[in-house]
Amino acid sequence: MTFFSSSGFENPAETQTYYPDAFDAVVMKWILLFALGLACIAGPVSAYGLYIDCPATVQVGLPLKCSIDSNLPAGNTFDLVLYRSQYTATELSRQSVTIQEDHVTQYRLFETRGLPGGTYKIEVQDLKRGEEGLSSDSVTFKLVTVLDRSDDITITSPVTQDLEDALRIEGSITKLGGEGVEIEVRGPEGKIFGPQFIGTKEQIKDGSGEFTYRVAVTNPGTYEVSFKDTKGFIGIKKFTVKAPPTPEPTTVPTTIPTTTVPPTTLPTPLPTTQSPLSPLAVIGAIGIAGLVVAEGMKRR
Repeated sequence: MTFFSSSGFENPAETQTYYPDAFDAVVMKWILLFALGLACIAGPVSAYGLYIDCPATVQVGLPLKCSIDSNLPAGNTFDLVLYRSQYTATELSRQSVTIQEDHVTQYRLFETRGLPGGTYKIEVQDLKRGEEGLSSDSVTFKLVTVLDRSDDITITSPVTQDLEDALRIEGSITKLGGEGVEIEVRGPEGKIFGPQFIGTKEQIKDGSGEFTYRVAVTNPGTYEVSFKDTKGFIGIKKFTVKAPPTPEPTTVPTTIPTTTVPPTTLPTPLPTTQSPLSPLAVIGAIGIAGLVVAEGMKRR
């Protein structure tokens, strides 16, 4: 307790601090010990921070690159999850992150090709320590806007082409004018052209930029042409290159020699001629017949 003089100023000679009784001193000691205990408990927990960072926008078709920084103990593992943020969050993909001994910044890439334009969320999931154990300034999620400009590209050349004429890249880009467009072509064997700017011709009626270019290809297959302008990535268009028809082999007729066997001719049989009866045989026969007749008459 501090005493003041009648003048209202502190009198050093009369200044002293004391506790009314021993009970107050004990209570004060316990309060101090309790506060120190809380500080010891909360101190190590609040020392761990986790920070993710992603770009606010990304063009569809380009990878979404996010960084991860943390002073969590090495070996701590969690997932970084990409969600489509609509009325309900729809998980699209996830990647595992494990804290290393050197605590260097780590990066994870998420594919955006084929995603519709809109708002997406990157969020930390399955943190074994729990987010409640992180410092208050930790950043465990980020919102990202995926920009889709692919509808700005109009292709007028056939999307299916023969190998001998491929690859014709013709069309226009909305409101591009004569600024030019950068293209890159990838096929079955990888990148075959670009990235390289090609000229565009402004169309007076709508301000679009018209382009026409031919890239020679040697193999059939699917080719992807990516478009980019000074504002960034625009989109990807696919072309199919067909192989030339395979000519049918010419069939040479094979002549098989045939051997004709002559028919076998059977000899003509000679006619058989009966020899006439001799006169004696005739006379003998008549005599026998007469005897037979005579014998028959006697018996009558």
